[in-house]
Amino acid sequence: MTEDIIIQISNKIKEKRKGKGITIQELADRAQVSKGLISQIENNRTVPSLLVLINIIKALQLDMNEFFNEIDQQTQSAKVIIKQKASYQEFEKEPTKGFIYKRVLTRNVKNLPVDIVLLELKKGAHRSQTVKTDAYEYKYIIKGTVEYLIDGEKYILEEGDSLFFDGRLGHKPSNIGADNAQILVVYFFMDNDK
Repeated sequence: MTEDIIIQISNKIKEKRKGKGITIQELADRAQVSKGLISQIENNRTVPSLLVLINIIKALQLDMNEFFNEIDQQTQSAKVIIKQKASYQEFEKEPTKGFIYKRVLTRNVKNLPVDIVLLELKKGAHRSQTVKTDAYEYKYIIKGTVEYLIDGEKYILEEGDSLFFDGRLGHKPSNIGADNAQILVVYFFMDNDK
């Protein structure tokens, strides 16, 4: 089963940008947006407005019809969805050593995207800086011990613990346990127009 349309669009922007040898900064300058916004869009941390999306497609010198023709607009009428472990798609959300993301499933719920991801944190893995996501985030610790820094507060989570927070708050996880950690992550993306 293919990814949700929003995720396909962000992946396609990154693919086309890299294919043309354009840096994130160059694309941001051409589309008249910030480098951070392009990075957030490409890494599924925010959903672009229609105007920003059009500016990015134009900045990449792509034909609108061609860009959207390759997007799989599957119907979401299935009542039961089964995803085999082998079909989970590994992707890079940010260039942080020891962070391995695998996309399990992305669906629209009430016209907003929900992204379900498995995150493996290698022993000692941590981010040097906090990040923000235009989504509410739910984390369930499958195994390991993880420290989350959220808006300046530290939270220690053990196997079986869970956490829910507004991803617009600066946050970063660190694997502080003796082994690799595994986290089930659910992103509930927000409508940027509200």
